[in-house]
Amino acid sequence: MSYGGFTKDSGSTHVFRHHQSHRKTNAIKSVLDRVGPVNCDDSVSALLPGGFIRRNLPLRSMHRSKLMPEDHRSSSKLNSTLRTCQPELKQRLPNKNIQKKGCRYWLLGNCVRGDKCHYLHSLFSGKGLSMLVQLKGHQKAVRGIALPSGSEKLYTCSKDGLLQSWDCHTGQCADANNLGCEIGSSVSAGPWVFVGMLNAIKVFNIDTNAEYYLTGLVGLIYAMTVERDVLFAGAQDGTIYAWKFNPESNSFQGPALLKGHQGAVVSLVVGANRLYSGSMDHNIKVWDIDTLQCIQTLNRHSAVVMSLLLWNQHLFSCSLDNTIKVWATSEDCNMEVIYTHNEEDGVLALCGAIDAEAKPVLLCSCNDNSIHLYDLPSFSQRGRIYATQEIRSIHIGSGGLLFTGDEAGLVTVWKWVSESGSQAS
Repeated sequence: MSYGGFTKDSGSTHVFRHHQSHRKTNAIKSVLDRVGPVNCDDSVSALLPGGFIRRNLPLRSMHRSKLMPEDHRSSSKLNSTLRTCQPELKQRLPNKNIQKKGCRYWLLGNCVRGDKCHYLHSLFSGKGLSMLVQLKGHQKAVRGIALPSGSEKLYTCSKDGLLQSWDCHTGQCADANNLGCEIGSSVSAGPWVFVGMLNAIKVFNIDTNAEYYLTGLVGLIYAMTVERDVLFAGAQDGTIYAWKFNPESNSFQGPALLKGHQGAVVSLVVGANRLYSGSMDHNIKVWDIDTLQCIQTLNRHSAVVMSLLLWNQHLFSCSLDNTIKVWATSEDCNMEVIYTHNEEDGVLALCGAIDAEAKPVLLCSCNDNSIHLYDLPSFSQRGRIYATQEIRSIHIGSGGLLFTGDEAGLVTVWKWVSESGSQAS
């Protein structure tokens, strides 16, 4: 049976549109090994029914008001909901249908306890999600997943320097290209795919086969995002680089440099005329898209800000300090924390999705080798995805597809299903 081009494996546990224990033993893992992209998007910003910012529509076809109001003050109703939920969240008991620990030995294929094992023998616990297929080919951590607009190929890249394309109809590897150096991130916009590398960004167009490199960067490129024909890239030296696409020359002009972070920039997100950047310096900076000037620094995290997400005019941030923070704009136009959600482990990545019943879901990847799923705005548990190693890359595709990439190099394809039709994998 086919789902969006991928076949269920029953045997397996425009921006540029018309222009060319069961916890890991190495808990003290290097921060540099953890950073990388979270692809909640695949081209340019569009506001989903559930309020998440994602990128899958031509930028030129959208009016600015469809993204977020220019006066991006927070919704008082939602603020009230989050604040009201906070005492309840602290007292909420775990969902009995969600087992906390997956069996690491079963995931590795060598659990000898069988049915007597006390841990979960499944890739997913909960309802509403079904595993379709696993794509095997990378030997090291997956650092990016991209499904360009109109493409019949899924692109994945890894820390091993390999850029692979997968046929969306067969799930088979269509091509593999060794770029010769470590890859830190990837993103797509229309037919363009950008691959962040050491000191450079590889750019290629799937329609015209044009490809070239943006050079002059310093260090590995950990995060990228596209907004208004501008490519933003966060680098290891703490600089954010910005290139403007010129349709007449079919090339990128720049870069402009956004400086201010004292550590590597590892997360970027754009919305409401603002660019938000998270860094190893524990800070989030807010930049005006028109002037490229920093207008505020948010310093409520005590460790690396690993990932950022926009939802319903709110900014979500996560960190290795074991917290997810929800930010809103106050009456004096400054951003403030309105809710803090605590996890038992460091939080690596955030991604927003809409399930099969049009409900907003927060996916939260932690360094316990699992993704925690929460309903919003209540933050109530609804499921958990398990893996043999940390999951750092998460990508939302069309047709209810969800892609995850882990540190072992495995890419897994999931599909949102109605709760009555969901099944464990």
